[in-house]
Amino acid sequence: MTNPLPLDGIRVIDFTQVMLGPSCTQVLADYGAEVIKVEKEKIGDLSRWSLGADPDGLNNPIFCSLNRNKKSLALNLKSEEARAQVLELIDDADVVVNNFRPGVMERMGMGYADLKARNPGIIYAVGTGFGLEGPNRHKGGQDILAQAMSGVMERRSDPELPRAIFSTALCDYTAGMHLVQGVLLALLQRQKTGEGQQVAVSLYSSMLAMQMQEAAAHMMRGRDLNWGAFPLTGVFETTTEPFVMVGAFKENPLRDICNALGIEDISKEERFCDFDAQAAHRAELQAIFKREFAKNSREHWLARLEEVDILCAPVRTLAEALEDEQTIVNNMVIEAGETPAGPIRLVGSPIDMSAAPLSVRQGPPRLGEHNGEILASLAPKKAQVA
Repeated sequence: MTNPLPLDGIRVIDFTQVMLGPSCTQVLADYGAEVIKVEKEKIGDLSRWSLGADPDGLNNPIFCSLNRNKKSLALNLKSEEARAQVLELIDDADVVVNNFRPGVMERMGMGYADLKARNPGIIYAVGTGFGLEGPNRHKGGQDILAQAMSGVMERRSDPELPRAIFSTALCDYTAGMHLVQGVLLALLQRQKTGEGQQVAVSLYSSMLAMQMQEAAAHMMRGRDLNWGAFPLTGVFETTTEPFVMVGAFKENPLRDICNALGIEDISKEERFCDFDAQAAHRAELQAIFKREFAKNSREHWLARLEEVDILCAPVRTLAEALEDEQTIVNNMVIEAGETPAGPIRLVGSPIDMSAAPLSVRQGPPRLGEHNGEILASLAPKKAQVA
């Protein structure tokens, strides 16, 4: 007998698009929730159109990466009839999720107060750029803007490096996972109280939370804490490919690094005798490392550093990481159906549950693929296939 999934029986009405919201609802869907993705008729989620026009979405890797195990309901929500159909679905739902700017759902008559009056147990989950209140509440939420405004973009491992945009959607994914946490916590609390609640996250707050250690060091000690700028940490070029080294968690890591390099122990020098001295002379120390590591191959130095138990790893491309044996063992590459262009290959779930392994029950849906099924489930007098 197959174990029930953790969220079996939970219905989610999903108004989200692009990444923050869909990354949240995909986790809920992966672990059993029935996620009904409400999309704009003929257009759908904007991510169906990323990387070129593809209204069906199934050849679009951006859409596919965020929308497996969901059902698609395509409606014109400017229509009073369509809104009534969605509200009927919400009456029997557990969770409603959106990542619109504040006020959009309210203008459709689907704000938290509206839906709570109809369904007191509803959990109303909202992801925004900067929060539901405050001076930036109406500012468009976007990953790069949150990187800049939260202080993340200003943080660099070397002050000589130019400020740069982090090339992965760090803020969207982090806020999406915080939204998952909020929904799950609200579901647990509803078991105790019988009442739903509003759950809100923002890109901005998620980025501040990610810097919790650095923020505490600043507020409590007036200290700039930068893990990437530690004196024995860095990315180094070799005669072949680059690697990264982290000299930490040992009594005297510099001594062991010198051993691996085959040079005299410079930790005996006053300028490098302890962490504070090494930090004060970081540029000199890094220059020594760069000079020495440039003399041999990456494989040589990784082996030497691992012999003395110094943390190190190759700097790889995403393509290399996806093909790595560890990636396969961890079940981090999955297939979610076929298209005329080939299989839909996606990154799996990082959550490995022994009694609830990830399964693809529904591939990324075509726009409006489930209109008939969903609308037919409504009261006959209201059901009308779009």
